[in-house]
Amino acid sequence: MSLACVYSRARLGLEAPQVTVEVHIANGLPAFHIVGLPETSVKESKDRVRSAILNCGFEFPAKRITINLAPADLPKEGGRYDLPIAIGILLASQQLPNTEIEQYEFAGELALSGELRPIIGDIPMAMACARENRTLVMPLTSAQKASHVKSAKVLGLGHLTQLFSHFAKQQTLPLMECPPQTEPSSTTLELLDMADVVGQPHAKRALEIAASGGHNLLFIGPPGTGKTMLASRLPGILPTMTEQEALEVSALASISQQTIDESNWYTRPFRAPHHTASSAALIGGGSQPKPGEVSLAHNGVLFLDELPEFDRKVLDVLREPMESNEVTISRASQKLTFPANFQLVAAMNPSPTGFYNDNRSTPEQILKYLSRLSGPFLDRIDIQIEVARLPRGMWANEQNEGECSAQIKQRVAQCRDIQLARQGCANAQMSSGQIKHYCYLSHDDNEFLELAVEKLGLSTRAHHKILKIARTLADMSGQKEIANNHLVEALSYRAMDRILRHLTESMAY
Repeated sequence: MSLACVYSRARLGLEAPQVTVEVHIANGLPAFHIVGLPETSVKESKDRVRSAILNCGFEFPAKRITINLAPADLPKEGGRYDLPIAIGILLASQQLPNTEIEQYEFAGELALSGELRPIIGDIPMAMACARENRTLVMPLTSAQKASHVKSAKVLGLGHLTQLFSHFAKQQTLPLMECPPQTEPSSTTLELLDMADVVGQPHAKRALEIAASGGHNLLFIGPPGTGKTMLASRLPGILPTMTEQEALEVSALASISQQTIDESNWYTRPFRAPHHTASSAALIGGGSQPKPGEVSLAHNGVLFLDELPEFDRKVLDVLREPMESNEVTISRASQKLTFPANFQLVAAMNPSPTGFYNDNRSTPEQILKYLSRLSGPFLDRIDIQIEVARLPRGMWANEQNEGECSAQIKQRVAQCRDIQLARQGCANAQMSSGQIKHYCYLSHDDNEFLELAVEKLGLSTRAHHKILKIARTLADMSGQKEIANNHLVEALSYRAMDRILRHLTESMAY
């Protein structure tokens, strides 16, 4: 046989399109050509494959070898094609038994000794391979991660020489088993327990509301009031991820070369980029587009500390993914879409000096500082609350120990179950039609809300945000209908509107 076909997969964002590696060995002067739009890392596989084949005791054909990576218009990059190319050469030169090779897919980077090195994008590849009902052969480290895809059949390969024994039915490669997954490990969550937060009942209440309904949250307060401490404890009270959500998070991590913590497989991600981050760092980009922080926070929390210190243009690029829950990155050669269903939590000081009424900032300076945040961006933050400094004696009071995260998480999970059973999503994700159907108000309450919205000068989006929060408050209290007290509390979480209105009025005088 002088022709062989081996299946593999490319990496195109979260997709893993099939690539057929066609190997043809012909008589003639020795040559080795790779065609099919290979990038430099793929072209260099010629030397790795030749050395690996020879060092494993096989014969490298001294003939004209042509490798075609089909489809030809799909860019190929990375070392993942080393293994399928090597297998194709061994098959075409009849050094490897051709036993049902069409039922397998291969991916892996070869060392010169023939050992296998891990690849990027193992989980998306396993998911795509499972849909085709084929067996995936890849390096052991990558296979361990890919085994989390329960529907996939994954074989872990340590060395190229093991393939002959496998296909000759002498010693088959063991099928990787999905490791048992339990509730999130306590190693991280116990260190970030809500019981550690002293005082701040109002902020804790807002945090539980945000967790229960999936709402975006902004903490406003002077330094040292616990804003960051509160925000970092949000993942510990959020509902545990489902199997599908965990796979989505792990797939994004795998294509971004991020470490996957298997001990906290179902724990929601928490990303906290520095305020010097660029738009590309937050949204994603590059010549070969990679996910940004908003996608790495998918199904989890994106925390922005010192919010006004971020460039205004950087913050404004978050507006679209906050609405659509996805990011589309367009390049001349391709367009990729990454999921970005994240929950935004932000913290900021109320003035350039960090404190209220310290006589170091004029109303004009404070307004200029707060104006770094655009109105449309703030409009997308459901809950905006002020976090005050602790009163004297709070630290010495032994009665200040609050509920632990596990207790709050249980209530949050029950509230989220109510929402999923009713409309199939968290309250923060409700569409306009769902708001109209599930956020029904009595005539008097509707008049009250309309008057409040008009007096505060709120937008239609803010009006919807208030209704969503009120719906969450009703769910938390176990009520089917939204009551007036829910609307009043929801309106109280508009701190930025009050601050800006107060500054404007003080400047007018």
